[in-house]
Amino acid sequence: MAGGNAVALDDPVGASLRGHHAHLARGRGGAVSYLPGVATFSAVPVEAGSAEWADLARLLGPGGFADMFDCPSIPPSHWEPVFVLGGRQMVWAGAGSRVPSQAEARTGVVELSPGDVPEMLDLAGRTEPGPFWARTLELGTYLGIRDNGTLVAMAGERLRPPGWTEISAVCTAPEARGRGYAARLVSALAARIVSRDERPFLHVADTNTAAIALYERLGFETRKPVTFRGFRTPVSS
Repeated sequence: MAGGNAVALDDPVGASLRGHHAHLARGRGGAVSYLPGVATFSAVPVEAGSAEWADLARLLGPGGFADMFDCPSIPPSHWEPVFVLGGRQMVWAGAGSRVPSQAEARTGVVELSPGDVPEMLDLAGRTEPGPFWARTLELGTYLGIRDNGTLVAMAGERLRPPGWTEISAVCTAPEARGRGYAARLVSALAARIVSRDERPFLHVADTNTAAIALYERLGFETRKPVTFRGFRTPVSS
């Protein structure tokens, strides 16, 4: 089976920032975060104490947004909570699940480039698949489907812990739904990931039952529940 040790998925943000995405990282002491415009995800050690949270506060600046993904540690009480969202982490099941060949999956699918970013931002803004910023494309390969020249669906690679690649930003414009575009894009990305001897995984909100059903049909299974949390760093010490 393709892929790496599942332990890396317990801290996918930290593992990505300290590994494959080190060139997109900024750090201070025990804290690490993506560069502005790439992603808002940050990470601290699993058993972070006041020193590590202080490192993150200094790294992000007063009133900075800390998207802590599924971090088991909670910041000090004077940090401002922004959101809490329940979800699940899903992994491609491997044995018994057929990923189509790249030739099969890429029919009608195009690889997106920096010139497509304005359209990608517009599509993400209309469909809200999760955080997507001006430099998010730099995280990995993003694929799209166009209808009469207009970008109507996309999906791409986000976190990259060792041996794994996350599929993210899966979205379809309202007027183009029901055509199987999401399934085609996820399958195309999965084929690419498996071809380089890595294993696909993804995250989805518990409330998005339609997406969960789709991913299960495509061969993904739930590995564990996750809780996404966001905070604002203290404005003053």
